[in-house]
Amino acid sequence: MVKVDYKKELDDLINIAIREDGSDIHFSYGSHPIIRVTGSLIPLVKKPILNEEDVAGFAQVLMSKVQYETFCNDREIDFSYAHEDGIRFRGNGYFQSGKMSIALRLIPGVIRSFDELNLPQILKNFVERPQGFFLCVGPVGQGKSTTLAAMVDYINQTRTEHIVTIEDPIEYMYEPKKSLINQREVGVDTESFAVALNAAFRQDIDVILVGEMRNNGTIATAVTAAETGHLVLSTLHTNNAAQTIDRIIDSFPGDQQDQIRVQLSSSLAGIFSQRLIPRISGGMIPAYELLINNSAVSNLIRENRTHEVQTLIETGIEQGMIDMNRTLLELVRKGEVTVENAFAHAVDPKALERLM
Repeated sequence: MVKVDYKKELDDLINIAIREDGSDIHFSYGSHPIIRVTGSLIPLVKKPILNEEDVAGFAQVLMSKVQYETFCNDREIDFSYAHEDGIRFRGNGYFQSGKMSIALRLIPGVIRSFDELNLPQILKNFVERPQGFFLCVGPVGQGKSTTLAAMVDYINQTRTEHIVTIEDPIEYMYEPKKSLINQREVGVDTESFAVALNAAFRQDIDVILVGEMRNNGTIATAVTAAETGHLVLSTLHTNNAAQTIDRIIDSFPGDQQDQIRVQLSSSLAGIFSQRLIPRISGGMIPAYELLINNSAVSNLIRENRTHEVQTLIETGIEQGMIDMNRTLLELVRKGEVTVENAFAHAVDPKALERLM
């Protein structure tokens, strides 16, 4: 029986994904390797169907010995993988029906600018602030990490700051330009997001990137950091600004919610919600919503009237706020996306229909 060179096979699959402008690679028992291109899964039918030994072989190439042992024991793991050409992957290993599976997300080696990502220039206003709490939100796989990377790199190019990222795992790698950048990986460099955030108060940090707000302990410390002179950037898996505020507050026990409302109302800088939509000309393009915290928004948060936040976004264009449906409408009018895809990605399709 011919022994499979899984490192060579992995290199070949990575090259295919890069050539096809893919975003993800999947390894699952009983299936061909699969890549995701422009949102669609494509089986690589010229590659053999994977058995248990194949998936385990790829896992051992992708993970360190310790990580592989942890994966086998815990039945799931988050990890990162660096390809020799500088391209990195965020990976997750998991078991299904008692068998291993792996999902890899490609992280481009070059951090793209706001212009290259088709992001609004107003985002620069948030990273030029000395302090505040800024969140980039949206479902999984909608480019949140890429947007935050562009924001961090803009600071790196324009200011002399001490930036610390806390991630699980580390995704984009930053080369220090004007700023000092230290990147900490949960489980490798620190015990948890909360522990690393608490330590940040003693590290003379100006900007903190937190990969994800996973629990109320992390949120509470991040909000406190924003109140005490730090710029804190992070993500949440929520659909829009109003839902994000509710998710943050609801993560706390009832007797602590009034306090977090007060803190959030003063420390929040903005919430940027985004969706990646298939572009008619190929690739993906973002549609987005932007909430900017002003006195009116702050009052709504403090008074537990977040159901009114959407109205402020829709009427706050002069203040720089951006409504998701108006972004979708503009993309349709410019011929960037189809009407069908605009409706498919709208949070409120009925409101979009009224605009159309």
